[in-house]
Amino acid sequence: MTAGARTGEWSIQDLARAAGTTSRALRHYGQLGLLPPSRIGANGYRYYDQDSLVRLQRILLLRELGLGLPTIAEVLAGQRDTATALRAHLGLLEQEQDRIRRRIESVRTTLHKTERGERLVAAEVFDGFDHTQYKDEVIERWGKDAYDSGDRWWRSMTDADKQRFQQTHLDIAADYGRAHAAGLAPDSAEVQAIVARHRDWLGIGWQGRSVGKEAFLGLGEMYVADPRFGQNYDVHGTGTVEFVRDAMRIYAEANL
Repeated sequence: MTAGARTGEWSIQDLARAAGTTSRALRHYGQLGLLPPSRIGANGYRYYDQDSLVRLQRILLLRELGLGLPTIAEVLAGQRDTATALRAHLGLLEQEQDRIRRRIESVRTTLHKTERGERLVAAEVFDGFDHTQYKDEVIERWGKDAYDSGDRWWRSMTDADKQRFQQTHLDIAADYGRAHAAGLAPDSAEVQAIVARHRDWLGIGWQGRSVGKEAFLGLGEMYVADPRFGQNYDVHGTGTVEFVRDAMRIYAEANL
């Protein structure tokens, strides 16, 4: 039995653990007014009561249904009932049908070209891509300023700039794949040169800011842990993503 179950009160760490989320996510919900703590202790720690548990359960259920945090805030505030919110969300999903169809065709084209050994084209690979789908997750991981800065940068680019940026990443990923297939070691000069290009490419997305050691290592681990990102390097499940992670770690330890 947890301490919360005995006392009717949970610390932010205990609540996050019980809900399968993170303390950072709960603090973010609190900043948005979605989940204020029931009290703040003299030590500055946040505590949550049983009503908070019910409220968090509703937040998580609405997120699973695909509602964004602003809409969830309206539902919890009583400004919009759940049915109205879901109806609006259904409309958005219907608008997404064409984009999803385009993504399916994009993946099919990428698969066929990969199998035939043909050069990938960014305009085809990223057709239907929408970076805003990760907005809540980016804010939860790195903060709102990081999302807003990246969003402004992306929207400021011309279509040609976006395609060049995406094509550069495709070429880097392909070179990783060829190096791994050729049996090169992650610490070989050839592979480390690819990693250097990879870091330079990341720096473009960070608007010229230097990609530090911890961030670089964290990205490598995320590629392995999250298949949505890992598939950029390991389309056929050949273990290339672990190869990329190891090469990034070696580069970071030697250069960052």
